[in-house]
Amino acid sequence: MRTRILLLAPVLAAAAALAAPAHASQLIGRNASSVAMQVNGAGAGQALVTFRSMGRMWHVKLSGALNARPPVKGAEQVRFQVDYSGRGFSGGGCKPYTGQFIPWMVAACDAPDGTHWAAQSWQRLKANYGGAHAPWELHVSHWTGETAKLTIETDWAYGRFDHLYGSYTYKGQGIYGFKSTSAGNPLDAYGRNLYLDTANSAYGAGWRRENSFLTHRPNGSFCYGFYPHGSHPAGKGSVYRATVIGPGVTPDVTWQAKAPGPFDPELEQDANQQQRELFADSPGCKAR
Repeated sequence: MRTRILLLAPVLAAAAALAAPAHASQLIGRNASSVAMQVNGAGAGQALVTFRSMGRMWHVKLSGALNARPPVKGAEQVRFQVDYSGRGFSGGGCKPYTGQFIPWMVAACDAPDGTHWAAQSWQRLKANYGGAHAPWELHVSHWTGETAKLTIETDWAYGRFDHLYGSYTYKGQGIYGFKSTSAGNPLDAYGRNLYLDTANSAYGAGWRRENSFLTHRPNGSFCYGFYPHGSHPAGKGSVYRATVIGPGVTPDVTWQAKAPGPFDPELEQDANQQQRELFADSPGCKAR
C-alpha cells in the first residue's frame, strides 16, 4: 500500500451571481473580489456577504442552516435561505475565526453563539481531461465542530498505473447520494462529486483537471486509476489534488499528495487488502 494520505482541509467555494439551490456550502457568486463578511446571532444565525462581481457590488444575506444531515432517502438536507437584496440584516460583526485551518479562505468569522462562518474560492468546473481554467466560485458555509473528512491513499492499478482510493465521511458516516445522471452528476442534495486534479502531467505544466466522479454508498468510498481513458492520455502527474463540496452547509474539503512513485509489490499487496475491506459493500470499486 503506497500510502500518501492527507485528511480534511475544508475548502469552500467562490462563485455564482444567481441564487442557486442550497445543496451544500452555498454557491453565491463567480469571480468575486473584495469579499467581506459580517455575522449575527439572529435565529439560526445570519451572515451578510459582500463582494464585487460582474461590475457591481453584491450584498447577500444567508440564514437558517447549520452543519449537515447524514444521507436519508426522502429527507431534506439542510439549506440556507438566500436573499440577494441583503435587506433585514442588522447588528452584525466579525469575531476572529477560531476554527480549524481552511485553505483558499477569503473570509471567515465566529458568530456570537460560537459557530463558524467562512467563504472560500476554487475552480470547480474545469473540463475533464486537461482543463486548466474555470470560474472561481464563491461558497459560504456555517458549521460547528469538525468538518467532513476526505481520506485518500495511493497505490497502483495493474502494477503500472497510478491509482487512488478512499472515502468521504462526516461524523463517521459515509457521504453519498441516492440519484444521479448516467454521466455521474448528482440529482439530489446528498450526492457529491470528487474533482480530481493532476500536476505536471501529459496535459501540460501546472494543475489540470483529470476527472470528476461520485462517492458511493454506504461509506462514501471511491477509486480512480490514472490510465488512458478513451482517446485521452494517462493523466499521471507529480502531485494529485482532490476537492469535494461539503455536505449540508459545511465547508468544502481538499486533499493533496505526491504521486506514489515506482511500483512496490509489497506495498501494493497491503493496499489491495485495504481496498477489499473498504469496497466490500461497494461493487463500483475493487483491488486491481
